[in-house]
Amino acid sequence: MSVVPHPVGLPAEPGAVPAGAAEPVSAAGPISAIKTRVVSAPYRRPFQISSGISTELISLVVEVHTADGALGIGETSPMTAYTGETLAGVQAAIEEHLAPALIGRDPLDRAGAHLVMDSVLRGQHVAKSGLDIALYDLAGRLSGWPVHALLGGSIRDRVQTTWVVGLGTLDEMAAEAAEYADRGFRHLKVKGGHEPAKDLELVRAVRAAIPADAELCLDANEGYDASTALPYLAKMADAGLTLLEQPLPRWDLAGLVRLRERLDVRLMVDESMHSLQDALEIARRGAADVLNIKILKVGGLHRALQIANVAEAAGLAVKVGSMPELGVATLAAVHLAAAVPGATVAADLVGPLMVHEDPLAPTVFADCDGWIDVPKRPGLGHDV
Repeated sequence: MSVVPHPVGLPAEPGAVPAGAAEPVSAAGPISAIKTRVVSAPYRRPFQISSGISTELISLVVEVHTADGALGIGETSPMTAYTGETLAGVQAAIEEHLAPALIGRDPLDRAGAHLVMDSVLRGQHVAKSGLDIALYDLAGRLSGWPVHALLGGSIRDRVQTTWVVGLGTLDEMAAEAAEYADRGFRHLKVKGGHEPAKDLELVRAVRAAIPADAELCLDANEGYDASTALPYLAKMADAGLTLLEQPLPRWDLAGLVRLRERLDVRLMVDESMHSLQDALEIARRGAADVLNIKILKVGGLHRALQIANVAEAAGLAVKVGSMPELGVATLAAVHLAAAVPGATVAADLVGPLMVHEDPLAPTVFADCDGWIDVPKRPGLGHDV
């Protein structure tokens, strides 16, 4: 079997095997095959944010096989209106570039896998995340450990999840928030971003419809202009908004800093952060109180944990977010939220709850009351 050499242009690690020599691999043997397949499920109601609308949640299942028959299964889901990546493009990135570079490598060398992937293809975080999640699942199955143990251990046996209310009429959104609050969800997130004046009405309506102890987040998905939105945002804070997500365009860190200085509400970034370097710059400039870490957006669990460490060093809180995705990738988010000390903001673990008959959802998501039990089985803990 061919062995992928150390990536050109990257320094060799101490003790690295010379190019052309046999590379040590795990007891399961080297990676022998990588396969992908498309799965989908219709949303219970169309999911709409300020940048677009989706009627169906489409994901790509990624299988990593080893020479000795071990298997790890991951998932990735490009939400094109949000990431700009298409399903066909993600699948091509894996099959034509990333998979060939990983064949022959030790499946337990997850850090090395990222070095190799980054050397053959710039960006494409959504594609890389599917492989990363599969490698973590494989490592957990081989070791007998759940994925959270590979991330440093679990400090939570249960992870709180928010309920995300997509765009609709004011009455529809308030009613949906109230319904899920009645089911036990104590963190509600509503989508906005078209007009701050209307979003102020939305915040007031939802706040009146949910219990006083429920937290309320508004996600503007980059929809505001700082100069015109500020007066309305101040009134939203007065009306009981507890968390404001990505009110300004992703590039406007200076504007986010100004809003943070003027508002009495925690500010969270999402679209502004796609990499470890983005996280460092946001922390350096004081542009947020909370980092929304979406595993698929940043390239997988390996990169997500690095970003969480930056957040911890900077004293920032973490939310483990969602694109959303189906059950396998959502399970990866459960393990990350369980392992990260700073993940104190309710996670977005709602993909399997938003669709009809998720083909990848394990029983852990059944009858969710706002909390998800952290799986203890080896790997991610799914039944795919």
